[in-house]
Amino acid sequence: MPYLLLSLAACFWGGNYVIGHLLVAEINPIVLSAARWVFTALLLMTLYFRQVTEQWPVMKKSFGTIVFLALCGQVLFPLTLYIGLQYTTSLNAAIYMSTTPALVLLINKFFFKERISARNIAGVILSTVGVIWLVSRGDMINARVFAHLNQGDFWTMGSALSWAVYCAFLRIKPREVKGNAFVAVSALLGAIVLIPVLALELIRNGMPGWNSYANTGVVTGLAYLVIFPSWLSYLLWNKGISAIGATRGEIYSHLIPLSGGLFSVMFLHVALHSYHLVSALVIMCGIALCSRPSAKKARSSTWREKRVN
Repeated sequence: MPYLLLSLAACFWGGNYVIGHLLVAEINPIVLSAARWVFTALLLMTLYFRQVTEQWPVMKKSFGTIVFLALCGQVLFPLTLYIGLQYTTSLNAAIYMSTTPALVLLINKFFFKERISARNIAGVILSTVGVIWLVSRGDMINARVFAHLNQGDFWTMGSALSWAVYCAFLRIKPREVKGNAFVAVSALLGAIVLIPVLALELIRNGMPGWNSYANTGVVTGLAYLVIFPSWLSYLLWNKGISAIGATRGEIYSHLIPLSGGLFSVMFLHVALHSYHLVSALVIMCGIALCSRPSAKKARSSTWREKRVN
């Protein structure tokens, strides 16, 4: 079940790349980020207000941790992504996103002193090759896709880094804080942080033409961002990571650029090529390699089951 939750979350975020790239052509990325989290906070606090109030005493004890995670996951990750997508392609953004499993491994190694198995390393390398094969369109020797870096590339690099930090440090969230309440409070904190940022942006550049935002495409796109990447993805991802850990779970972020490519084929009528199929196979092999428990853990699990029986 955790693997299904992580896969669904990653696919919803893959849609975020496509929808976000379309929306930033019409909406200021700061306006988009603030609107996304304000509406998400209103929705989730309405749905989970009772759970939030019940768990608030526990949350207050670890409020600094929750604020830190919200800054990384709800504020920095999408904001830097949307700003970057104004100047670079979703293709480049996907390349940088593919580095997050390796970053999580490094964070876990140096901050949490976690032992990284050869299988985890091999799985990350294999799925990274699959992602690079996807974004290079089957021509990994051709370096043109990495050329001409601009400010958008650096913004999206920051987005990948903030996501890696969020996933790695998610382990410090107290287990007593359940998923629904945690996501609701995180969304509220994201909105609270982004509202002053939005105010400064409006003071600096003036009020945008709000009438241009009130069209069907923008409203539908924003609704997708609120329901899927902002609500369901974070909820499913947090549950999946809590179940199997950040080192094994973060590999599923490689499904984000893969699903984004598939959504482009389905909804933007991008032609399907053989490199899509090859990269999908390689990515899935890497994920399977990381997802398999080690022989030691498997023997331990079998031994416990025999004792229970």
